[in-house]
Amino acid sequence: MARLPRYFVEGQPQHLIQRGNNREPIFAGDDDYLFYLECLQEAAERHGCAIHAYVLMTNHVHLLATPETEQSLPKTLQSVGRRYVQYFNYTYDRTGTLWEGRYKATLIDSERYLLTCMRYIELNPVRAGMVNHPGDYPWSSYQYNAWGDENPLVTPHSLYRRLDRNTDARRSVYRQLFRAQLAKADVDAIREATNKAWVLGNDHFRKKIEALSGRRASQQARGRPRKDASDAK
Repeated sequence: MARLPRYFVEGQPQHLIQRGNNREPIFAGDDDYLFYLECLQEAAERHGCAIHAYVLMTNHVHLLATPETEQSLPKTLQSVGRRYVQYFNYTYDRTGTLWEGRYKATLIDSERYLLTCMRYIELNPVRAGMVNHPGDYPWSSYQYNAWGDENPLVTPHSLYRRLDRNTDARRSVYRQLFRAQLAKADVDAIREATNKAWVLGNDHFRKKIEALSGRRASQQARGRPRKDASDAK
């Protein structure tokens, strides 16, 4: 069965997950994380992919990115994947694949979900019980978005910039967003949309994407369709 093309709308961000094969570790030491980030920065710049948020977990990666063209994101991940696998296999004297098939991605309604998705990504180490606060985890974009630590990989999204005109005030507002827990409904919606490669947004947004892409943007309701009253016998 042919694989459906990924959703792409110019200027629309996407949340993606790439996992290690069989959920096995893809990072074993600090040098691995650093090299992956180096690969990602170079590939994103080369292929026109703006990275707004990220987290590198032990066995998977989350990215929030806006690709310039339909090929920007696939080419960025392909470049990173090939280069990093060669490095990882050589470093740890292994062979074979490192990734669990294709990366999973969802097009997101930026007005509704961009900041929520940024928090979801940067809170991953907290949900995993690795740290108590996102600022304690070194391999994410939180330190840049919340405190302004130098990070050439990150490109602030316009909605993030809109938090406040003043840079310091903007970061303060962003930090305050982390005082409240993410709603379970939002966490579930992000996970389901990303894992199933659907669009993340309300009905109006999904219909807009369906019109632009020419295919469904969400799962069909289960069960047989209801009969109209005029069809009743």
